[in-house]
Amino acid sequence: MDDSAGTDRASVAVKGERTRHDDVDTAADVDGRNIEQSPALTVDGLSKRFGSGEDAVLAVDDVSFTVERGSVVGLLGPNGAGKTTLIKSILGIVVPDSGSVEIFGTAVGNGRRAVYADVDAMLEGARNDYWRLTVRENLRYFATISGVDPDSVAARHDRLLDRLGLADKADTPVRDLSRGMKQKVSLASVLAGGAELVFLDEPTLGLDIESSRTLRGELRRLAGEEGLTIVVSSHDMSVIEDVCDRVIIMSDGRVVSDDTVDALLERADRDIVRITSQDIDDEVLGSLRDRFDVLGVTRDDERVQIELAAVGDELYDLMSHLRAAGVSLEHVRTVKPDLEDVFVDLTGDTGGLSRSGEDRRWSS
Repeated sequence: MDDSAGTDRASVAVKGERTRHDDVDTAADVDGRNIEQSPALTVDGLSKRFGSGEDAVLAVDDVSFTVERGSVVGLLGPNGAGKTTLIKSILGIVVPDSGSVEIFGTAVGNGRRAVYADVDAMLEGARNDYWRLTVRENLRYFATISGVDPDSVAARHDRLLDRLGLADKADTPVRDLSRGMKQKVSLASVLAGGAELVFLDEPTLGLDIESSRTLRGELRRLAGEEGLTIVVSSHDMSVIEDVCDRVIIMSDGRVVSDDTVDALLERADRDIVRITSQDIDDEVLGSLRDRFDVLGVTRDDERVQIELAAVGDELYDLMSHLRAAGVSLEHVRTVKPDLEDVFVDLTGDTGGLSRSGEDRRWSS
């Protein structure tokens, strides 16, 4: 078949009966630890460099973290931060230079492919499905290569198709579907075999707002009701805020923050004021920059929208300054800082970020 699924996806799939860690003693102590009580994922000191000499690029730099079973962890970072290399190193697609990875308490390495029996992934840019097969045939195929009798999980497949809005397309070849539908088929295929740890790279890419909400709801259900462990990488902050218990933020190959969503939001202790007016010219804008923390400027026809950090007495000073400058305000709104603001503060990067499909990039 000439439209085979991507090699990245195929390299994660493992043939053989799916019994967790069938090359180790189940529920036995491994190096003094009970594997049944181990985290779903442990990464310790992982590093990966590409090239040599002056042209070398340190893509992943001494990264360590754990992911507990049944949790949903977000992985964020600007383009080039090392997220994809990190995920591929964990999955064995890329061989790291140093460090170690354990999946459900079993060390990755030494040719132990069976350690990946309960792992699957949907990677951006990879062909995750066979487009000549129907939607249901894809689910059955990927369950089979995961070591699962597809007939035994037929009810699971029906639920996935129904929850993801694919039931009406179950017998349609994937190549005849829209981009958004193909994305949902990729997710369903990843979940078809009952993997307990899944990696999702940009899972809502190409989905409309309603489909994105449906997918987020299904991810929360799978984690909460079925104990699925999920590592999700996305530029859509709504996805990360909505489904993740915890967020790992990378920049220049290193982890710059690892905390819960709530704790990260508490870091943004400033209030943001968004003002819109036709009276803000370059002179007024310059004076605002001199006196206040201007976060972003957007020009729309004759109007200018400015976002500033202003709390307490600063807000009164801002209003007095604008009145003295003869600025009539059309709109004034206080904006609660969100995860995107924290991300920008930590990484200094806004490229590619979005919220519910709306591009919030600013020009200044």
